Amino acid sequence: MKALSWIAAPLWPLQLASGQKSFRANPLIGSPALNRRGLHLARVRIAERMAEARRAQLAPRIDAGSRAAYERDGFLVIGNALPADDFAALRRDLEEAPLRSWERREGSTVTRRGSLDLPDIRGRTPLERLMANPLMADLLRYVAGCGGEPLIHLQTVLAEGDAARPDPQNSLHMDTFHSTAKAWLYLQDVGPEDGPLLYVPGSHRATPERLKWEYDLSIGAAHADDPEIAAGSFRIGEEMLAALGYPAPRAMAVPANTLVVANTHGFHARKASTKPTSRSEIYGSLRRNPFLPFTGLHVRSLPGLRGHLSTRQAQTEAALSLLGVKGPWVEVTPKRIADPASI
Repeated sequence: MKALSWIAAPLWPLQLASGQKSFRANPLIGSPALNRRGLHLARVRIAERMAEARRAQLAPRIDAGSRAAYERDGFLVIGNALPADDFAALRRDLEEAPLRSWERREGSTVTRRGSLDLPDIRGRTPLERLMANPLMADLLRYVAGCGGEPLIHLQTVLAEGDAARPDPQNSLHMDTFHSTAKAWLYLQDVGPEDGPLLYVPGSHRATPERLKWEYDLSIGAAHADDPEIAAGSFRIGEEMLAALGYPAPRAMAVPANTLVVANTHGFHARKASTKPTSRSEIYGSLRRNPFLPFTGLHVRSLPGLRGHLSTRQAQTEAALSLLGVKGPWVEVTPKRIADPASI
């Protein structure tokens, strides 16, 4: 362990009651002895119970059919999510006018984010109407099992289809040990070869078989060869899925104006493309401390943060870069949805 990391040592016990997931960054979370005694499983079980309690508080804002579909599958698929005229106006706006943008590369895939912060969309009526619509935010809160302010932006995924440079997002995985949510409002039709989301139905639930698998993996995770596993994002193959009693992944090949919201504690991936593809979506995510007993009091809802999250995130990364901590996102020239990647 690097000497500098010992500066964080006083925080290690506190992080047990937080969303910290890295087995390598925190020697308590990654301790084989403690995980053999059930530390990781205790965090998983307590987090799941607390998410269910918070989700019950959020349920009145969600219709009964959606609640049942989520309970069964771990995700929701909502066709014609926006009125047709609103969706057409939104597409035209994003095709014609650029947004402040950042890109990151993972293997042969570039992901671009466009800011939907209030100052960046002022006067652009279709975008202002989109951000005032509570549908995506409410569903993200319910599926994540927490209240708070989601991060929502334009996202474009540009896959070069180069198998020699694999994208880690193409492997089935869970994001972390507790309920979190991501959402995609697709701006184009997404076909089977367009890198659709894969999701394993029902894998959001902590079955006894799933818990045993996580227990076994947690014992050696800190020393795993795969850095994603060591960071707390467990990977799984399709043979193991079947052994745990889960069905095959479902590909979300859907028409434009479909909203998909998924609990990313469940197993999911971005299907690998065998050819260059691109797709754009309004993308949302929500993750909070899984051990909070309440749904409110989110720091992102404070004045100066709400409606400015992309800007504040970029400012934070810029400040960290001055300290030698380089983040994965690179600011590029403002982009439209059809523009090529810059990195």
